Amino acid sequence: MQIKIINNGPYVVDGDIPIKEVTTLFGEKGAAVDYAEGKTFEPTAQKKFICRCGRSKNMPFCDGSHINNFEGAETDNRKNYDDEAELIKGERCSYLNNEKLCSYSGFCVNGYDYEAAAGKCDSGCMVLVDGDGNKIETALPKEIFIVANESATGPAFVRGGIQITSGDGFNYEIRNRVTLCRCGKSKNKPFCDGSHKH
Repeated sequence: MQIKIINNGPYVVDGDIPIKEVTTLFGEKGAAVDYAEGKTFEPTAQKKFICRCGRSKNMPFCDGSHINNFEGAETDNRKNYDDEAELIKGERCSYLNNEKLCSYSGFCVNGYDYEAAAGKCDSGCMVLVDGDGNKIETALPKEIFIVANESATGPAFVRGGIQITSGDGFNYEIRNRVTLCRCGKSKNKPFCDGSHKH
C-alpha cells in the first residue's frame, strides 16, 4: 500500500486503502473536536487517482484538469518530523510541534485542551509526548479521509502509516497522521499548509 505522486499530476493510491469523505465537528469554543464520517468512495480499480490541482469536476478523483498548467512541484524540504519539531512543555502535558505541517484544521484554537488537540491533530504537526519524551500516538487504520467541510479542496488526511512516494522516487517519512494538499496552492507540497482556507 502506498501513495505515489505524479509530477504535476495526481496522487496515485495503490492498494486496498479505504477513501472516505468526512466533515469536521466543532465544539462550544469553536475548536474542532472530531470528524464525522460520510460516504465511502467505492473503489473502481486497484489504483485510484486523487486530484492534486484542486480543479477536478469529479472530486476527489482526478479528471485530467491538471494538464492545463498545474505547477505541482514538491517543495517540502524532506526532513523528518523530529528534525524540525519543537518540544512544548505545559502544566498538564507536553507535546512536539512541527508548525510547517499545520493544516489549520482548528483542533488547537480558542484555548482548546491541548492534550486532546495533539491527539486529534490531522496533520500530525502536534504529537503528545510522555515524561521521557516518547511520542504517544493512537494506532489508526490505514485509510484516507477527504476533508470536505470547508470547500471541495480541503486536505487528504492520510491515516495509519501509509508510505508516500515522491515523483522522483523519494520515500517520505512514514507517519501515523499527515495531510496532503488537494487545492494545489500549498507552499509545502505535497503536504497541506492551510492554503485552501484562503
